[in-house]
Amino acid sequence: MIYPTARAVILAAIGAPVALLIGLIAPGYWVVGGAWLALLLGLGLVDALLGPGRAAAAVFLEAPPTTGVGVSGNLVVRARFDAAPPPAAEVAIETNAKLSAVPALGVMPFENGEGIARFELTPTRRGVGEISTIWLRWRGVLGLVWKQLRETPRRQLLVTPDIHGVKATAIRLFSRDAQFGLKVQLETGEGSEFHALREVNGGADPRTIDWKQSARHGVLLGKEFRVERNHPVVFAIDTGRTMCEPLLGQPRLDRAINASLLLAYVCLKTGDMVAAYGFDARPGGFSGIVAGTAGFPRLQRHLAGLEYSDAETNFTLGLTQLGVALKRRSLVVVFTDFADATSAELMVENLTRLLRRHVVVFVAMRDEELEAIAAAEPVSAETVSRAVTAHALMRSRDLVIARLSRLGVRIVDAPAARIGAQLIATYLDLKRSDAV
Repeated sequence: MIYPTARAVILAAIGAPVALLIGLIAPGYWVVGGAWLALLLGLGLVDALLGPGRAAAAVFLEAPPTTGVGVSGNLVVRARFDAAPPPAAEVAIETNAKLSAVPALGVMPFENGEGIARFELTPTRRGVGEISTIWLRWRGVLGLVWKQLRETPRRQLLVTPDIHGVKATAIRLFSRDAQFGLKVQLETGEGSEFHALREVNGGADPRTIDWKQSARHGVLLGKEFRVERNHPVVFAIDTGRTMCEPLLGQPRLDRAINASLLLAYVCLKTGDMVAAYGFDARPGGFSGIVAGTAGFPRLQRHLAGLEYSDAETNFTLGLTQLGVALKRRSLVVVFTDFADATSAELMVENLTRLLRRHVVVFVAMRDEELEAIAAAEPVSAETVSRAVTAHALMRSRDLVIARLSRLGVRIVDAPAARIGAQLIATYLDLKRSDAV
């Protein structure tokens, strides 16, 4: 695309009143105005022909394939010309709503035939970001026309939760209970997988004493066990309307994904296997089983790809499909929310079916804003009305949680900021009790 610069427009604008004045004073010379415009047009055509054209330019984009929410990264645009390049060019980037590029218009100086423009790329929301269009424009030799090149790389970037923060938090929380870490799985006496015999010095559980081997060796020997590995841990994440509503400024779905990644890292560290499954009105994709910390990025990519949905969640279809997909006994961690008694009843009914074969953990995020409304001082009729409504919602939630607990579902009920820590503690408790 070639179009006039501000200089050409100003020159044309200056010529208009001059031509008008000449036409008024000397009507016979009215053609001067037309001649001025024709001259500018001719100079513009010459300017478009001089210097490098659009066909001589090549644009290259350098961007990371993956980035974390709120973690700024570098986006580099390079340009080369087959002929002598212009002194400088301007670059603009178009992205989708999940990315933000700063500055809006970058300046690209050319040295040794190559120009480089750098942008600060900041993900604004989890999902698949896209750099859709790059505009590169430069002035002609006379400065009368812009020569513009438009490239459509359609480069996609996976915007994930901040994985560095997840790993650091997981390691910090995990180190508080080291007896279920990698080191102690070969040392501790809790678990169900036999490891070795060791001489008992006293204070041992009589149930762990191997009387036959003690009689054979003439020494009191006890059995040592270690925590079993390779148990499947599956994260079932509701991506429907209620989970996409904000909780303390962040969608519940994003908080569920952060907590899932936190626990997944610990599970993979302890030798268990992990999978993720999303569902709303329809069953979502199943990530497949991931084992070992080397598989963690695969799980991260799958969870980052869970899209926000405004559909009502179909618990029957989603959880039934999950039950069919699980071929062996698993620990199923369910992240969901319910808006009314009907959806809560369907959720309880389908979780009960899962309990027949699997261990189920239900994650309930406390709505601190709702609790604050319920606890507000009744200074007006509106405040009282809001508090009564909040109390009713909280009571309904507590009744559903109590019912699930009686059925045998393990409940993680904590403020959103502490869900990850509580989830890890619950997982380690289940490992201790040999429930998984």
